[in-house]
Amino acid sequence: MPVPSSAPTEHQLLRDTVRQKIHEAIMDGTLEPGERLNDDELIAWLGVSRTPIREALSQLARAGLIEMAPNRYTRVTTPDPGEVIEALQTLGVLFGGVVRLAVPRLGTASRKKILAALDKTIKELESHDIKGVNTDALGVFALYVEECGNENLRRVCVDTMDGLAFRLRLPNLDELVDWDRMTADFKRLRTATENGDNIEAELATEAIHQLPGEKH
Repeated sequence: MPVPSSAPTEHQLLRDTVRQKIHEAIMDGTLEPGERLNDDELIAWLGVSRTPIREALSQLARAGLIEMAPNRYTRVTTPDPGEVIEALQTLGVLFGGVVRLAVPRLGTASRKKILAALDKTIKELESHDIKGVNTDALGVFALYVEECGNENLRRVCVDTMDGLAFRLRLPNLDELVDWDRMTADFKRLRTATENGDNIEAELATEAIHQLPGEKH
């Protein structure tokens, strides 16, 4: 029997391009939390038909970046303070394993890049630059994800981490978590990464994300 082709179709490529553009607009703040997404406006902006736009929006809804209610609204997700700890812990379960796998694999260049990213985030934590932390902390762990060497885990993280991290984008995040403790745990993560201690790095990552276990 004929073997199906695994090459993406033009339709799939168009949908993926649309999804990426909307995704970027949400993550960089061009599309703000709670903003309604109108099909006609998206068609005019993206220059494509309605079908790839609706498919892209459905994928972004599954990722947690879009909220959809049939015949009512399609809008950018609005972060809820009540979901902060749950979102943090979910990220912690994922990133703890990622860090444990990644740290022993780091070469000189990749370790230096991660340490520089950690230094930037630690400075933002110390100065209570919440917007900076919301953007750059995720970027730190994205670097570990790329180095973890487990394609299945990497794919799960890529598919879910932006939607979860978006739920943390609250202007008073420092009032919802123990900010000083988080700052100290990021410093622990930096030291452990520099020393190649993947177990300590995993524990620090889990503590950053409010996972219970260690006694402080």
